[in-house]
Amino acid sequence: MWRRPSSLLARRTFLGRKTAAQKFRDTVFHYQVSNSEFLKLSVPCIESLFHKSDFSISVCGKSEFCPNPRFFSTNPSENYAEEIAESSVSEANEGFGGSLNNVFDESMSSISSGLEAGSSILNEDADGLELNDGLAAEIDESSVPMDQKFGSFASEEEEIGKMEENDMEKVQSLLSLLQSSGTADGSLENDFEKMGLVLNEDFVTMVLETPYVPGENLIGFFRWVLKKSEFKVTTQVLDALVSAICKANRKREAYALWDLVQEVGVEEKGILSTGSLNELIALFSRLGKGKAAFDVFNKFGEFESPTNPDAYYSTIEALCKRSFFDWACSVCEKMLQDHKLPNSERVGKIISYLCRGSKAKDAHSVYLSAKENKIYPPRSSVNFLISSLCRLRQTDKETPTEIDEETDRETVSLALEMLKDYTREERMYAIKPFSSVIQKLCWIEDVERAKTLLLEMIDVGPPPGNAIFNTVINGLAKVGDMDEAMKIMRLMESRGLKPDVYTYSVIMSGYAKGGAMEEACKIFDEAKKKHSKLSPVTYHTLIRGFCKLEQYEAAVNLLREMKDHGVHPNHDEYNKLIKSLCLKALDWETAEKLREEMKENGLILNGRTTALINAVKELQEEGISHEVIAAA
Repeated sequence: MWRRPSSLLARRTFLGRKTAAQKFRDTVFHYQVSNSEFLKLSVPCIESLFHKSDFSISVCGKSEFCPNPRFFSTNPSENYAEEIAESSVSEANEGFGGSLNNVFDESMSSISSGLEAGSSILNEDADGLELNDGLAAEIDESSVPMDQKFGSFASEEEEIGKMEENDMEKVQSLLSLLQSSGTADGSLENDFEKMGLVLNEDFVTMVLETPYVPGENLIGFFRWVLKKSEFKVTTQVLDALVSAICKANRKREAYALWDLVQEVGVEEKGILSTGSLNELIALFSRLGKGKAAFDVFNKFGEFESPTNPDAYYSTIEALCKRSFFDWACSVCEKMLQDHKLPNSERVGKIISYLCRGSKAKDAHSVYLSAKENKIYPPRSSVNFLISSLCRLRQTDKETPTEIDEETDRETVSLALEMLKDYTREERMYAIKPFSSVIQKLCWIEDVERAKTLLLEMIDVGPPPGNAIFNTVINGLAKVGDMDEAMKIMRLMESRGLKPDVYTYSVIMSGYAKGGAMEEACKIFDEAKKKHSKLSPVTYHTLIRGFCKLEQYEAAVNLLREMKDHGVHPNHDEYNKLIKSLCLKALDWETAEKLREEMKENGLILNGRTTALINAVKELQEEGISHEVIAAA
């Protein structure tokens, strides 16, 4: 590229030289002259007029002078230049109606006369270039009509601006230096200074967008650029820097970039774009640095950069990946206040993130806000939210079975309300969320609403299966409403569903708990008819009921009956029955028989229960009364 000339005379010489060279070039190559006139031209003089590195002017289709596109060529083809010149001049002659021929004829005659006189076109001395007096006058006179007839040249300021561009060799040296290994620290700043680069927005952006440059070198180069008073940082330059660094996904460079961005953002308010800050948040999210992403988000206000839905989503995602759910909830709250929800897919992901962090109520707030703004998240996320709202909450780790009834009633009510948003078609595939709501209602003993929802499912859908019926039956049996439990079981049978062993066991447990062993035995007989093999739980339920009524003989007979139905009693069954026989019935003989039976079945009674049998036996032999043993 060209550098700025040191004086106005040199600048005018450069412009005049271009004009004269073009006129003479076109005249020599594109007009027929006589042999005598052509012999008068001196070849060295032609070479001195225009060089391969000069601008050559050709006539464009718009009747203006345009730079030769082969300006950067170091070995131009003469045939190519002649073809372009011939076509350009011929088109110009046709466009201007032959007036161009007159101008070039006059120029040719004037230059030929000068050459005949033996004058040289340029005189060079130690001080620089000076035009020959005659040729300078000819250039000055001919330059005015050329501008008027064929379009004006670029102004002197525009020409100077072109000459201020960086030399290609220096640019290549800079890029090679940046692409090399190592860090662009203070040691390389001296190399930058020696290059004498012209810094402007386009040039710096071009350097920052150059591939295969290490991020730390780009940051070092940018810090050096910031020290230059003639350069003013812009949003475009910062965007290019952030985009280049974020592509590498390197932690060290990410933090170095964040430090640099903070310095610039504090000094130049509003210069950081929302897109650049979002890229930084996404970068920290990919690196697993949730706190750093949260710090970037909190700087939006200080940098006077507007937030958008992408900023909120990226921050929430980064925080939830690192289980910072409390911070994520604060970001969600601000997002809802600003009414900047992302698209439906991202809303669904936010709901899922919060549900995994046991923040179902906050996720429900996001769902309601999206519903108001007619944003409908994926159905899978909604189902997950309903299941999370129906998750049991424990109030104390020491009492894991205890639940927070008040909170559970509130959350299950929210879930029950969400079920109304399902369309008729969607309900057919929503068996899991409906099951979750019914299970939670039965858990908190709100059996009436559970039964109502079950009947609604029968009428509208989704069709309930055995699991939902068993859940409602179990809930009714726990509260002692056995009549309703039997009605639900009969309703279940009327719909073509077969009550399983669990259904019978639940109803038998409800009757045994109320002391109605006769009804429990009826259900037991019905279960034996419907199922060839029962579970140990079924027998254990009845044995416990008989022991509670001190009907130990029936309990022992039931224990031995288990083998006939393919069910083998385990150690726990024998142990509990033996304890009941010893402590309540003082029947150590039956207990001893059961211990021998255990040995036959390969079961060994624990030492404490064995000691209990021996103790009861000794006390009875000594004649101690039943009351004394029971009190002991």
